Amino acid sequence: DLKLLPSEAWQFLTKGAAQLKEAGFLVHIPEALAEFGGARRLRAKVRLGARPVGEGEVAKTVQAGLDGAVSADWSLMLGDDKLELEDFAQMVSLKHPLVAWKGKWVALDPDTMKQITAVIQASRGAGFESMSRGEALAAALTGTARIPGVSEAIEVEVAGDFGAALAELKNLPDKPITQPASFRGELRPYQLRGLAWLDGLTRLGLGGILADDMGLGKTIEVLALLLHRQNQSPQFGPPTLLVCPTSLLGNWEREIAKFAPSIPFFVHHGNNRDVLPQHFRPHTIILTTYGVIRREEEIFGARAWGMVVVDEAQAIKNAGSAQAKAVRKLKAPCKMALTGTPIENRLLELWSILAFALPGYLGNEPSFRERFATPIEKYRDPDAATELRQRVGPFILRRLKTDRNIIQDLPEKNEMKVYTQLTKEQAVLYQARVEQMDKDLAAATSIERRGRILALLTHLKQICNHPSQFLKQQGPYKSRSGKLERLTDMLEEVLESGEKALIFTQFKEMGDRLQIHLDEVLGFEPPFLHGGSTREQRDEMVRVFQEDEDGPRVMLLSLKAGGVGLNLTAATHVFHFDRWWNPAVEDQATDRTYRIGQTRNVQVHKLITMGTLEEKIDAMLESKRDLADRVVGTGEGWLTELDDDALRRLVSLEPDADIMSDEEGNGLPSAAPLPMAADPDGMDEEEEETVAVVPKAVRKPRTVKRKGVIS
Repeated sequence: DLKLLPSEAWQFLTKGAAQLKEAGFLVHIPEALAEFGGARRLRAKVRLGARPVGEGEVAKTVQAGLDGAVSADWSLMLGDDKLELEDFAQMVSLKHPLVAWKGKWVALDPDTMKQITAVIQASRGAGFESMSRGEALAAALTGTARIPGVSEAIEVEVAGDFGAALAELKNLPDKPITQPASFRGELRPYQLRGLAWLDGLTRLGLGGILADDMGLGKTIEVLALLLHRQNQSPQFGPPTLLVCPTSLLGNWEREIAKFAPSIPFFVHHGNNRDVLPQHFRPHTIILTTYGVIRREEEIFGARAWGMVVVDEAQAIKNAGSAQAKAVRKLKAPCKMALTGTPIENRLLELWSILAFALPGYLGNEPSFRERFATPIEKYRDPDAATELRQRVGPFILRRLKTDRNIIQDLPEKNEMKVYTQLTKEQAVLYQARVEQMDKDLAAATSIERRGRILALLTHLKQICNHPSQFLKQQGPYKSRSGKLERLTDMLEEVLESGEKALIFTQFKEMGDRLQIHLDEVLGFEPPFLHGGSTREQRDEMVRVFQEDEDGPRVMLLSLKAGGVGLNLTAATHVFHFDRWWNPAVEDQATDRTYRIGQTRNVQVHKLITMGTLEEKIDAMLESKRDLADRVVGTGEGWLTELDDDALRRLVSLEPDADIMSDEEGNGLPSAAPLPMAADPDGMDEEEEETVAVVPKAVRKPRTVKRKGVIS
């Protein structure tokens, strides 16, 4: 036997025992002293939500959102026993690392004692009898609380209504919920879970980020939520503010009309928009854009909204931008952000989005950078990453198309229409070309009329695609076409998720322009398979796209040359940049990737320019799809049989067409000259049937045919 003084025993426990173990000795240490305390470890603890905050006040819970406070009761624990402050003070006064307490030795690490002392001193200060709801939530979710300047992690226990609400928060997606009876359609199981999650957060007065993959249905989940709220309180409901990029306004309008027609909506957008009304019908959705919010910051910030939803929330990822600051000023009891890419490059982007959805929850930007961003990004700190994940986990719902637990019946083809706007330049060109139509048709014979109508349709398609195609310009391309801007945004999201995409166009010249533009914005030149591609080039493009993991993840194809005879199952997204108005032809092109061998869901995006003949013809085909399959045939010949009035209604620009404003659009001259001698050129040589029917008598004398182009 060897008797040791407490200081000598501490020396043995902290150093000698470890050295003996390394030398091969078996060392037995009493459990109470193992690992400097073991089961009898001294620690600080805080109990949250056990009592009302303020005398005579009804206990407030997390259901009030992040505003207000939650009670905080501080204590010291030694193992499972509560340690009174007087006993702790006596232990500290002994100044020994080993202390006998209640007949047992207790190991008290000197550094821990200093930290606990600091905790006690701080918790006795003013303001520590409660925590803000945000701090309490973060502490409860991570299991530890912290005091500024004190490194000791403080154990957290929850009680009362706060504890019950916290338990509900952790299990929101699994709470049973039924689809609203007024929803037009059928929600998939994972969409019902998304609805339950959204509903739970709004009931708790909290916000979050719905970060599902593109194509999984974020839009309809939000509409189902708004219908659910409408059904619960039909006669009363403050308006919901929905902010989105200009290019998505039409999408939201049409999705509301299709899936939630009982919800009234109001569009606040455009250069000539009226003043925002003071009153709305119950549950009205106010649709507006980020640009409008930025310019009318004070007006929107002064209103109290029932809920605020921001779509494509990566638009506010830059916390210092005027746009993000304006959005953060919006007031509502719950705020939802929709984005497929909550983090694109840096963690501060996540902070910026959550600073809108959960104001103050992650602290200010400098503290977030110090506590999470720098340790995780620079040093790959696993503890910091775990804590951040615990903090934000309940407030971010992320589902992937590749997860078979989400969609059981893979593979599947999901088709969606993507409505885009005209820029002001496009609108001027479109209107001028339509006005020229009457002159062209006035003196035309029946044969000439057919050719001129086809030329008109081709011109209008080119204008909807991009002004440079119609004007035969070689750029610039950015910000001049609403359709091209939307395609670019969606492609960036596809690439961010690590997927591949096909882009179909019927125009060789538009494919060339897309190739140049995408090289500039994406950093690589996508291959372009068209009628002029040799067999060897064609085979090599397909091989690289299908097999080369380091190859380009976007491929351009002419609709006819690339629409048959190819197996491109590496792609999971198909974009129809300009529509071929025969559904069978489009389906044939889509089936290059949606075919035997495809093991993943395929998302098909059909871009349609609002207010133009593209939208009108799509509506005709949608209402008569079965008939169109049998009657319309290949190409657009059926359109040439329309009489003048029907043709005029078809091609005219709608008077209420939503045109991108100068501030949000191109900033280029709005009155671009109309090339009166423009010809329907640029179509792939394998697609000549559209213009080949133009009689020779109608063609200009100097018409020539060159490789890949009719002009």
